[in-house]
Amino acid sequence: MIDRRQVLLSTLAAGAAAAPLPAFALEGEGVSDPRLAKLLDAFVEEILVDNPETATGLGKDKGPRAGLKRRLDERSGDARAKQIADYADRAKRLKAIPRAGLKGRDLTTYDTVLYAQEIGAEGGRFGYGRDYANPYVVSQQDGLVGAIGEFLNAQHLIETRDDCEAYLVRLDQVGSRLDQESDRIKDAAGKGVVLPDFLLATTLQVENKLRAQDPAATRLVGSLADRAKAKGIDGDWSARATAIVRDKMFPALERQIAVLKAQEARATPDAGCWKFPDGADYYRWGLKYNTTTERTPAEIHRTGLEQGAEIDARMDAILKGQGYTQGSVGERMGALTRDPKFLFPDTEDGRRQVIAYIEGRIAAIRPYLPKISKLGLKAPVEVRAVPKEIQDGAGLGYMNFAALDGSRPAIYYVNLKNIDNWPKYTLASLSMHEALPGHAWQGAYLAERPGEIHTIASLMGFGAFIEGWALYAEQLADEAGLYDDDPMGRLGYLQALRFRAARLVVDTGLHDQRWTREKAIATLAGATGRSTNAATSEIDRYCASPGQACAYKTGHNEIIRLREKARTALGPKFDLRDFDDAVVTTGGTPLSVLETVIDRYVAAAKA
Repeated sequence: MIDRRQVLLSTLAAGAAAAPLPAFALEGEGVSDPRLAKLLDAFVEEILVDNPETATGLGKDKGPRAGLKRRLDERSGDARAKQIADYADRAKRLKAIPRAGLKGRDLTTYDTVLYAQEIGAEGGRFGYGRDYANPYVVSQQDGLVGAIGEFLNAQHLIETRDDCEAYLVRLDQVGSRLDQESDRIKDAAGKGVVLPDFLLATTLQVENKLRAQDPAATRLVGSLADRAKAKGIDGDWSARATAIVRDKMFPALERQIAVLKAQEARATPDAGCWKFPDGADYYRWGLKYNTTTERTPAEIHRTGLEQGAEIDARMDAILKGQGYTQGSVGERMGALTRDPKFLFPDTEDGRRQVIAYIEGRIAAIRPYLPKISKLGLKAPVEVRAVPKEIQDGAGLGYMNFAALDGSRPAIYYVNLKNIDNWPKYTLASLSMHEALPGHAWQGAYLAERPGEIHTIASLMGFGAFIEGWALYAEQLADEAGLYDDDPMGRLGYLQALRFRAARLVVDTGLHDQRWTREKAIATLAGATGRSTNAATSEIDRYCASPGQACAYKTGHNEIIRLREKARTALGPKFDLRDFDDAVVTTGGTPLSVLETVIDRYVAAAKA
């Protein structure tokens, strides 16, 4: 999955020294219509000014925008209200440009940006939530505590003394931003939006774990001091950063912990957003936002059940071929999950072995990429373990994308808190999803083809497209031949596919059918054979982000449907590589817009 804290696409290198990537598109490039180009340039500027952390993530905090490197995003209620108003205003300004006069990529870009602004404005009517489709301002996976350490460490680059000073200025703002979050937590509680008790407990665990550290021993201090020393930048960076953490950040963190603890009396085990006063409407909007479709919870639930049964039949055949014949597919997969011969040692060396194995799987898919695409992208990517201080609440695996100017690496994170979550046969498919030909391939197009697409594409995040492509990428690896001599690898791929079908069932179960957390965990673990720890981590994520889990399989289903539509229409003229490239080179788009892109691709191929 993509890191929910950053839906920006770009890439870097795995296993080799990273060559600088080309500078990405200048504003105005990738758009033919001058009026549209000018307006989109203005949109980019507005978004970056209001989102300085995004500017840093993209490498756009340089030159005239260097001041953005000294700011953190505002997290106040007023800032959220402005964000909603800006969505509506940008949609209005975009509609002033006649759509009928646009063609090709301009039309795709127009439709994509308009959809993003309109659905963002629509979500503002609920009056709570961190942003987008996250109803809780702070949770075990969302909020400043879980994000700030890795943001400052991995995205805020340290090359000069000024970079160090900018780091301290940002660190100095953390306390006030925590207080902004705390105010919004209280405001949301007044609207009946309180974390379920089990998520509240994990969130407090994560925050108390940080607060228990010696300020000088925090990564917030060590990252600056270590990187400044490595660059030969003299200064008392450790002492200055320690003072900020001790005197400003930690007191604000204590206040946030107190706000969260005050909600323990109100927190219940009710897991779904149905419990909100307008929970049914909120969930339907969450599904629309995450799937970019109008599909109902009932439709999505039914799809998950039907496709789960189909995948079970395929898995059953492989399991029988490997001698595993007793029990349901889920029971047999559960036995495999616990089989020591597939597990890495539960040691630090074992965790290093996981990272090395993943790097090997990424290298193994590279020779197959010419069968999948004509783009010839370099698409480098780096692999790391999730930082230990946030692994309790973090997802099992996610991609944090690089700056598009090549100044900062992309990082594919794997949560190794419970190494038993990762039997060896599961890691290839995970790597196809997160790295190649999945998320890293998507990002590589934006980074390595400057001028082909407008910078605005890097600011649009459509989960159904991004996650749908990454799940489709898992299938492409199988179709290309990666598992021809590796039946267990293919079984791991099918288990991952089964997992995404089960997500449709449990997410709608939680938020529409009022399932308990325990029922959802048992259903997910029983359907997939994944460990209870892994299933629990996933279900808790779905509870905090209603609808997000439905993006993957919904997007995958639509890409496959469009591929078969194009194959039928083109017959012998159909080329898989051209279809795949037509999808990737949109830069990311709603599923409804993607169909218009494929229709134009088909028409051009017929000509």
